[in-house]
Amino acid sequence: MELDNRKRTILNAIIKNYLETGEPVGSRTISKYTDLNLSSATIRNEMADLEEMGLIMQPHTSAGRIPSDKGYRLYVDNMMQEKEREVLQMNDFLIQKVDRVELLLKQMAKLLAVNTNYATMISAPQYHHTKLKFIQLSKVEKNRLLAVIVVEGNIIKNAMLNIEEDISDEEILSLNILLNSSLNGLTIDEINLRLIQELKEKAGYHSGVVGSVLEEVANAIKRVDQEKPQIYTSGTTNILKYPELGTSEQASELLTTLVEHDHLAELVEQAGKEHGIQVYIGSETPVQSMKDCSVVTANYALGDGIQGTIGIIGPKRMDYEHVVSVLRTLIEQLDSIYKKE
Repeated sequence: MELDNRKRTILNAIIKNYLETGEPVGSRTISKYTDLNLSSATIRNEMADLEEMGLIMQPHTSAGRIPSDKGYRLYVDNMMQEKEREVLQMNDFLIQKVDRVELLLKQMAKLLAVNTNYATMISAPQYHHTKLKFIQLSKVEKNRLLAVIVVEGNIIKNAMLNIEEDISDEEILSLNILLNSSLNGLTIDEINLRLIQELKEKAGYHSGVVGSVLEEVANAIKRVDQEKPQIYTSGTTNILKYPELGTSEQASELLTTLVEHDHLAELVEQAGKEHGIQVYIGSETPVQSMKDCSVVTANYALGDGIQGTIGIIGPKRMDYEHVVSVLRTLIEQLDSIYKKE
């Protein structure tokens, strides 16, 4: 059934008001409830049309209107279509290329904020148990080598090595082949003492160089694993909609946390240790400025060892059922798109 925007807005207002109060809804209530800026007389005329169309009904004389079964059906069908559009929109975001991951995460945070009416945060994926991809040794000058270390995520770390012995270009080439053929694709935990000893034995006279390179590889991987994640937030001003969070001191402290992100890293670190959806209520959150809030988090994975955290921040009286449902749907979509190998 096709309705113009005015009739659709009035019908939605009647249904939402009736769902909240259980009382018949009059034209004066609707005039305050909507942003159409219509007079009560105009609204009564529209309501009469909706009644003639069978979408609302008057339970008794002089009473307001209530939705009919037909009105409920139209409302639910429209709501479901809107939800389907949101899911398709979210899917469109998720299947974008990896080189646009920053834009993708920002859009996801914004979409979640609009969907839930709370503040949201998403941490960029981190490479836990980072793997080594490539090592390149190059001579800079006599007794000095440059080690270029590339780890998972195409993150590059450089290190200058001071060596005691002279080393030829041919020997450097041999060491590059030895290191890459033995270490490519390994995590720091997999580069064990036995493997290190084997590499040093194969390097012979240049075992000291191999030892120095392996120290730098370990340092590079540890730095990547320990780096603080990039965090994207949206809907921060939604916090001001809830009176219990809106006192000047509370709001200022909370908004600062959401804008500056430093303390959010603590929340990401804590949530990253958990499995499934977690709900932190009040003082359960590791962030002091959120002691009057509830925070719902979930971890997403984009592949082996690559994960991030999604969080929704609101008042303790947040709609937990809706928030958990939204997060679960998002995580399922991410899992279906980025299947673990």
